Amino acid sequence: VAEARPRSGTISRACLPLSNSTVLLQSSAVQRSFLLDSAIGQLLASPPSPCALSPLGLVVSMGAGSSMGVGGGFDLSSALDQSTIHLNEKATMQNLNDRLASYLDKVRSLEAANAKLEKQIREYYEQKGPAAERDYSNYWAIINDLKDKSNVCSAVNDYQGRILRYEHELMMRQSVEADIANLRRLLDQTTLTKADLEMQIEGLQDELAYLKKNHAEELAALRSQLTGTVNVEVDAAPQQDLNKILDEVRAQYEAITDKHRRDQESWFNEKSAALTKEVAISTETIQTSKTEIGDLRRTLQGLEIELQSQLSMKGALENTLAETENRYSAMLAGYQNTINMLEAELANMRASIEQQGQDYKMLLDIKTRLEQEIATYRSLKLSEKCKLRDQIKHMTPGLAQRGFFKQDTPKWLTNLCPGGFFNSVT
Repeated sequence: VAEARPRSGTISRACLPLSNSTVLLQSSAVQRSFLLDSAIGQLLASPPSPCALSPLGLVVSMGAGSSMGVGGGFDLSSALDQSTIHLNEKATMQNLNDRLASYLDKVRSLEAANAKLEKQIREYYEQKGPAAERDYSNYWAIINDLKDKSNVCSAVNDYQGRILRYEHELMMRQSVEADIANLRRLLDQTTLTKADLEMQIEGLQDELAYLKKNHAEELAALRSQLTGTVNVEVDAAPQQDLNKILDEVRAQYEAITDKHRRDQESWFNEKSAALTKEVAISTETIQTSKTEIGDLRRTLQGLEIELQSQLSMKGALENTLAETENRYSAMLAGYQNTINMLEAELANMRASIEQQGQDYKMLLDIKTRLEQEIATYRSLKLSEKCKLRDQIKHMTPGLAQRGFFKQDTPKWLTNLCPGGFFNSVT
């Protein structure tokens, strides 16, 4: 179903279900023809069924009495005239007007309800008074307490953060100091090794200078011997060639010098190799020592951190212990005061009990004496009653003759003489 605002020459609603044989038609003849052609195709595919009249358009039912032609020309002027369409448009406008009127009525009722609620709200606030005049003094203590707790929590967090930063910086400082100490020890060892090597080099240089000096002296001595004049008269074989002899001597000394030089070089190389080996061993030892020192430093740092945590825990426990001692001391003082008060009350009660016991003894003595007096009075009363009864017995014959017992007997006399004495007499 498609709905639209009614306009001239357009369709406002179409009812084209696959199983229905009805269509909603409005003013345009071409569009009506197209829609009716579509409806005819649907009628050929399914049986016809009626469709209800829509408030926004005209619905035509295609039944057995309808006459339709399939082809190019199709006339519905006999079934659908313009007056019916105008009537449907008037009904639609009337329906819309009714709906608008009901909507306006609802709007007015809602505005009235809103005004009523606003009036009730104003009356409520006028009765309760403005919010600025409300008394929040009862909540300030709770608010201040919460603020103090918040400040304490923030201060504790700040203090803990500072402690952590201090511990971190302390660990870094200790690590740097340990590295500096290791480098200083390594520098001292390197300085000692350098001094030892310099001393060995100086000794080798002195020995080399000494050997050079001896070699120069020996050469000078040989040259002086060779340059000296010797007059020798020999009756022997012909004279030898001196240049050849000098060359041989020179070759011998050069061989000796080369031998000494090679010996010194080999000795120097051996010493250098030994020193290099010692330096390598020392370097390896130093690296091992540095590794051990690093491990020990880390262990020391861990132990220091644990020590700090234990000290912090100890401080916290000491504070808790002090607070507990103070609290229990206050409680103990309160209990002691209560005990003293109870002891004082107990002493007062004991004194009161003793006083009441004495009063009870005194009252018991008074009661005993009163009972004795009452017994004495009772015995006296009984004796008086007996005497009176005896007197009455003696007086009975005369009283009976005088008609005394014909009257009512007094109550006091009956009490004095119980047992129905007067009844028996009368």
